[in-house]
Amino acid sequence: MAAERILVPLSETVTVRQTVGYAVRTGLERADKLECHLVVALPSDKEMPEGQTEIEAARSLLSRAESWVREDADSSSVTVETAVLGDEEYLFGPRDFVGTFDEYADDHDIDRVVLDPEYEPGATAGMLQPIERELDAAGLPYEEAPVERPARHEQLIGDGTQQFDRLLAMFAISYGFYLVLGDPTYWFDLVTGAAVAGIVAVSLANVTFTFPLGRVRSPVRTFRFALYVPYLLFEIVKSNLAISVVILRPSMPIDPKLTRVNAHVRSGLPLLALANSITLTPGTLVVRADDQRLIVHALIPDAREGLFDGSLERAVRFVFHGRESAAIASPRERGDAEVIGGDEL
Repeated sequence: MAAERILVPLSETVTVRQTVGYAVRTGLERADKLECHLVVALPSDKEMPEGQTEIEAARSLLSRAESWVREDADSSSVTVETAVLGDEEYLFGPRDFVGTFDEYADDHDIDRVVLDPEYEPGATAGMLQPIERELDAAGLPYEEAPVERPARHEQLIGDGTQQFDRLLAMFAISYGFYLVLGDPTYWFDLVTGAAVAGIVAVSLANVTFTFPLGRVRSPVRTFRFALYVPYLLFEIVKSNLAISVVILRPSMPIDPKLTRVNAHVRSGLPLLALANSITLTPGTLVVRADDQRLIVHALIPDAREGLFDGSLERAVRFVFHGRESAAIASPRERGDAEVIGGDEL
């Protein structure tokens, strides 16, 4: 029999070891020779501040996975190829990741893809189902490894302390945003805000926070978030003034347009923070968030220019990644901003 060529996308999960073992075992059952291609697809390009750290982590994972293949194959005829994918671009979502896999599969005559059920390519939540849909669309044969999945049970249940921390954090964030929109001196807003924040916390705490809040970096991020709130309030006041000037002018020079921005923030909580911040700023409204692709309605040119200049994006990156990570090119400079139906800016 000819050699079988298997592509195994890797990420740091509790089931990645089992997935590699399954790929090797089934590959050797179906063919005399096995080519096992281990790849890590990065969500950030190497020019981003966090890019080099992610590349180092990817190489470490690939090295461990290669040793697992050698161990499981024993003396069988197995060739191992490893690669870091996506380090020259910014991968925004499942379609981009699968496009990278498809290109690699074409270049190496891959027979099938073996997926880790807990596959998380740098995101805050699993992407398996969207990736499977994109693999179907691309015509790539794939198979989900039948592994034990303790991670999902722990993620949804966890211990009581972690669960309470998530609920409290989600409640505080939701309550804070509600009071920014309302009047914190009015008793009705205080009561309804608490009720709404409680519903949001119970519904979304486990979805938003898929990591332990007790990590060392969490207090640092809390401090940076405390610095971010006054900045956001300043942007809200500034935008209010700009909109007021337009409304008070007899000609009302509004120029409503839908815009698309590919934001260089991660999915999950960072993207949620950015989308909510844009919506809270008068003159802009996030209509849809498709992975890191934001569709935003901008009412006036100044609001659109501010969005393309990326000030809020940089501020959110500061909260989650630190000062160095905030020093990135704006969406306009990256070519990641455009007016829908118009020219790229």
